[in-house]
Amino acid sequence: MASIRKRSWTTSKGEVRQAWTLDFVDAAGNRDRRQFSTRREADAFRVEVEGQIRAGTFRPDSTKVTIREAAEAFLEYCQGRMERGERMTRTTFETYRGYISNHVLHPEHGISSLKLAQLTSGQVGRFRDSLRSAGVSVPTTRKILSTLQGVLEHAKARDLLAVNAAKGTKVIGRRDEDSKKITPPSKAELQALLAVAPPPLRRRILFSAATGVRASELYALRWRHVDFTAGEVRIETRVDRHRQEDTTKTEAGVRTIPLASPIVAMLKAWRLESGYSRDGDLIFPNSRGRYCSHSNMGTKEFRPAREAAGLPNLNWHSLRHFAVSCWIEQGLSAKTVQTFAGHTSLQITWDRYGHLWPSEDHRRAMDAIAKELFR
Repeated sequence: MASIRKRSWTTSKGEVRQAWTLDFVDAAGNRDRRQFSTRREADAFRVEVEGQIRAGTFRPDSTKVTIREAAEAFLEYCQGRMERGERMTRTTFETYRGYISNHVLHPEHGISSLKLAQLTSGQVGRFRDSLRSAGVSVPTTRKILSTLQGVLEHAKARDLLAVNAAKGTKVIGRRDEDSKKITPPSKAELQALLAVAPPPLRRRILFSAATGVRASELYALRWRHVDFTAGEVRIETRVDRHRQEDTTKTEAGVRTIPLASPIVAMLKAWRLESGYSRDGDLIFPNSRGRYCSHSNMGTKEFRPAREAAGLPNLNWHSLRHFAVSCWIEQGLSAKTVQTFAGHTSLQITWDRYGHLWPSEDHRRAMDAIAKELFR
């Protein structure tokens, strides 16, 4: 039960002041008191807090903690996880920190000064709109809101919030702004690239184009991950741009991929030739047996090769798309493609590659309908 009373007092200068005090007890039996300048403000807050207490969503600190403070606490939590090696890479941490400092806490379109209690779904929607008005792309806006959702989920875990206002916020852009349909390189283009690639780069291209592994997974592979008898490779870890090894991007990233016989033969030959051939050694290391820098490889090897092949717009991730397109071409099911690609859901696989599945069944169905209509 909440009660409001008028309070009057005299300052040290002899000035008479008055305010309205709201006393209430939350669902846990904790007594709280808030002071307001007018009776109207006190009544408005009373109605709001009584509704929250009845719904079980009242959190006393939500009116005191700002978004900035919640974001800083979230980053501190992420940094601790990173230092302890608890599924938080340095790259992920720096990505979170960038989105928070550059957007969530931005002095103009950010929301740093808002209290947690003020952050409603409508307020999150206005933040989204301000990001779009500032020229932030649809994919980046989605990532920023996902980071904000993480901040609020952490605040919720600290019992500062009962509801995550960022959940369910949609970002809708123009049709030409959303994710583009993936167009994998053709076999002729890949052959042109292989024809000009030096042997070390050629091996990495062949392996990536055959297995669809991500670059971060490629450079973390060790010889113990390859079963030469069964003809398969086990993906278990990845390495980021800071050369820190961690688990795969998601649990679905841990997977076993069959290897074609020519790829097995290539790996056997390379292991005999390589100076780093023990089970624990990296398969594709740098000259000192350590993690290869993907950015350096791109600049010094891949970019010159693609230019020489007349493919200036080809990027390394296109090799993953090539592998997936070949699996689809050979009739593998969508579920199998999802497993080999390491996608967390079948929906992701279908959203990205659904247009590559043959449409002969669709044509046959339309032909059958047409025959019925026009006979």
